[in-house]
Amino acid sequence: MADHSFHRLYRHFQELPISMRVLFTGALLVVGLGYLFAALYVFAAHSGADGRPGLSVEDIKITYSGSAETTQLESALQGPMSGMLPQKDLAAMLDWIREGAAKRIYTVKIETIIADNCLSCHDGSNPHLSNLDGFENIQSVVAVDTGADLFTLVRVSHIHLFGLTFIFFIVGFIFSHSYVRPVWLKSVVIATPFAGVISDVLGWYVTKIFTPFAWVVLIAGIFNGLSFAIMWVVSMYQMWIYKVPEHVRTRHQGDPDATD
Repeated sequence: MADHSFHRLYRHFQELPISMRVLFTGALLVVGLGYLFAALYVFAAHSGADGRPGLSVEDIKITYSGSAETTQLESALQGPMSGMLPQKDLAAMLDWIREGAAKRIYTVKIETIIADNCLSCHDGSNPHLSNLDGFENIQSVVAVDTGADLFTLVRVSHIHLFGLTFIFFIVGFIFSHSYVRPVWLKSVVIATPFAGVISDVLGWYVTKIFTPFAWVVLIAGIFNGLSFAIMWVVSMYQMWIYKVPEHVRTRHQGDPDATD
C-alpha cells in the first residue's frame, strides 16, 4: 500500500515561492562546486603516497600512520607535492632521499632545487608547514615517516567537523523538501553523511595505531560523496523538472501525527 501520509509542516519544492527555490538552487550550485573541488584536493593530497597512481587504502595508511619504507618528504613528493617540482628536479630529490640524503650531495645539487621550488612556502615562517630551509631542518623530514602528527590531526579535525556539518545541514535541509518514499530511505540519505563524517575523522586517529581501519576512512568518504550526490541531484530535479504526483498536489492538510 502506498504511503500517502504527510507531516503538517511538509512542503514540496514546487509548493514553495519561486524566490525560495532560486535561493536553494544558488546554494546547491555553489556548495556543489565547492564539494567537487574539495574532492579533487583530497584526491591530489593523498593519492600517490605509495608510489602508485590513484587513491588507495595504502595511501590512507601512509598518510595517517606513516611507513617504515619511506620518509615524510618522500611521501609528500610522491603525493601532494608531486606537481610542485619539474620532473627532473623531482627525480633528483627522490634519488637523493633513497640514497641516504647525504649532506655532500645536498650542498652540490639539492639545496638549489629546494631554494627554487620549495622555500617560497617552506621557509619556516608557517608553523603548519615543514621547514625546508637548511640541511638541519630537512633532516627531520627525511627520517622514517610516522604519518600525520597529533597536533595536525586535531587542527584539521575541528575544521573538517564544523565545515562539513554546515555543508550537509544546508544540503540536507533543502533535500528534506523533496518527495521520496519510503520515508525511512529519505531519512537514511540525510543521516548518512553525518555518520560518515564522524567515522572519517575518528578513523584518522585509529588508523595511526591500527592501519586496517583505513578501510573505514575510505568507505566513509565514498558514502559521504554518494549521499551528497543523491541529495543534490534529487533536489535540483524535483525543484524544476519533476512532475509532482497528483496526491501530493491535491492533498489536504494531513494528520499532525503523520510522518514525512
